[in-house]
Amino acid sequence: MRGEPSCPKCGGRVRAPGLFADAWQCSVHGQVHPMQPVIPPSVEGLGVVVHRAQVPVWMPWPLPVGWLFTGVASAGDDRSGGRASAVACSGPGPLGGMGELLLVAEELGVGLGARYAGIEGPDPGLHLDVDSAPDAKVHAAGRPTPLWHVKNAPPDRAVFAGEARGLWLWAILWPEQSGLLMYDELVLTDLRDAGAEVDLVPCGALTPRLLTAPEAPPRQATGER
Repeated sequence: MRGEPSCPKCGGRVRAPGLFADAWQCSVHGQVHPMQPVIPPSVEGLGVVVHRAQVPVWMPWPLPVGWLFTGVASAGDDRSGGRASAVACSGPGPLGGMGELLLVAEELGVGLGARYAGIEGPDPGLHLDVDSAPDAKVHAAGRPTPLWHVKNAPPDRAVFAGEARGLWLWAILWPEQSGLLMYDELVLTDLRDAGAEVDLVPCGALTPRLLTAPEAPPRQATGER
């Protein structure tokens, strides 16, 4: 899908590195890892993101019954590689109807997960009560991984976050009732480790969730990372 890189935190336009700056710049958020145009669901497109990723590319594997891969996005340029990944899947919701799941892996400060979660970012830290028991658990790359419910998210979605492989892991689900899916201890695979199994991923139609993520509340400091 053609398009221009954008700010992972707000979706705004970014300036490419040039004579006076050696990194991509957003007029609101300063230096950023640019979000690349969303890639429609295909094995080939998924392979492009997996190949350049410096962070996990998480997907439930095997996918829940009836679920399909519905798009992928990433943040980072050709020089730095992918510093954030977002994989979307859709299928039957736990309480009927259709559910959607977006899994985001990212380095500290990238802000892509917070944008899709609809909260002030760039990271989930202040929105998590990690002193309490985790609200859900997944198995990420074979390791039990606790996730906590993210406070202050819009009421149309359920948002969970935690750490896996030393990086942020976000799980964002629509509608909010689809959050029940997280209590089934999903098994997540880093597709960088999946090898030829990536060719078996069933693909559906591109989800608009990747394209129309609302801008998170604006930050006060224009130079924030």
